[in-house]
Amino acid sequence: MTATKEPRRRPGGRTARTTEAVHGAVLALIAEGGAARVQVPDVAERSGVHASTIYRRWGSSVSLVLDVALDRLGAAAEVPATGSLRGDLLAYARRTLAATEGPEGFALLHAVVSACDLTGKSEGAGMKHLHRRGTEIQAMLDRHPGDGPTLEDVLDGVLAPVYLRVLFNAGGMDDAHVEKLVDRLLLTGG
Repeated sequence: MTATKEPRRRPGGRTARTTEAVHGAVLALIAEGGAARVQVPDVAERSGVHASTIYRRWGSSVSLVLDVALDRLGAAAEVPATGSLRGDLLAYARRTLAATEGPEGFALLHAVVSACDLTGKSEGAGMKHLHRRGTEIQAMLDRHPGDGPTLEDVLDGVLAPVYLRVLFNAGGMDDAHVEKLVDRLLLTGG
């Protein structure tokens, strides 16, 4: 009997370098002209990755922008334990705001919202993103058991106002406003 040898994984190998180059090119193109500016041939030229590789891996420019959005917004949602619920909520809200600010953040958040299947027939990538954020928020809340806000309270009281102001370019969302949202949430208990 011959043992099957598993392929050796290379952290930071060619796949990681390709992803990094392509994601960097997408972000640069978004910064220059929004998500509509992202076309596979432009990404290929800017990243040095052949267009056929990009098509094979991501399929389309829409999928590519969504992949970058999920990667960036997901990384921004990771919050270290600060030792207090208020500190954790502030860190989470600040990271979320930073990840969604400006034209790049708007384009990434818009890509996630566009990937939601609002018919309820299937769970698109956008809804999966929201579920992951919910899991992260719940883990944060579980570190501080007691009579605090619920997941729904945090979604409605902190995350929704940030996303709403970004998506509608309503402005006025700065660190002081984020603190006010968190303090209001904690004061009312939800």
